[in-house]
Amino acid sequence: MTSVDKPTDQGLAGASPQDTDTRALTQAALFDAFGGIRGTVETMVPGLLFVLIYTITKDLHSSAIAALGVAVLLVVVRLVRRDTVKHAFSGVFGVAFGVAFAMFTGNAKDFYLPGMIYGTGLGAAFFLSALVGFPLLGLLLGPVFRENLSWRTRNPGRKKAYTKASLAWGLIFLAKYAILFPLYWWSDTEKLGWVLIALKLPPMVLAVYFTWIFLAKAPPPIDVFAEMEAEERAEEERKAAAEQQQRQA
Repeated sequence: MTSVDKPTDQGLAGASPQDTDTRALTQAALFDAFGGIRGTVETMVPGLLFVLIYTITKDLHSSAIAALGVAVLLVVVRLVRRDTVKHAFSGVFGVAFGVAFAMFTGNAKDFYLPGMIYGTGLGAAFFLSALVGFPLLGLLLGPVFRENLSWRTRNPGRKKAYTKASLAWGLIFLAKYAILFPLYWWSDTEKLGWVLIALKLPPMVLAVYFTWIFLAKAPPPIDVFAEMEAEERAEEERKAAAEQQQRQA
């Protein structure tokens, strides 16, 4: 995690040590899982460059090449700095799909269509997974918190928090694309692009904020990795004790 991505400890003063640890762990896990501010901004840059160049030149090819080029450059910068690249690579793939689709159809607005379809599907997945009792956010964050799926059967308070957070993500995403799809159908490329850029960061920040609120108030995660390591150590100690008894016999 870079200095830009690292969460601060503001807002933790006055809390109990256990609450402080839980909140700090939640902040760190959320920033790691969703890329932090830097990762989110990096996903905005290619789209911003695309709409900026297209607004000036009205040329699809130069706009698309510039967007793809800067997306690749951001990955290269992270590789050189030895930073995590998982979010940057996902950004490259998203831009590449948009460029390929727009080039194929010849319609500049289609640069945004794959991302819009993906975002709508993701919002529906968050929402439906919460309704069926298997919240998607728990699947995504369980490994980050080292709890895997223990929240489903052993920690009902965290399951409830994941359910609420998944509903929040689903509603926020679906509301965002309920605004964008009418613009895709009836507006021009420039208006769609600028509105999409404007709606890139605020919904994400709002969703992460709700997630932090719900999880910070939930019971702490059960560290199943630590449990497995403890069991392995106990088993090794039992074997060592048995071998020692056999040698003494």
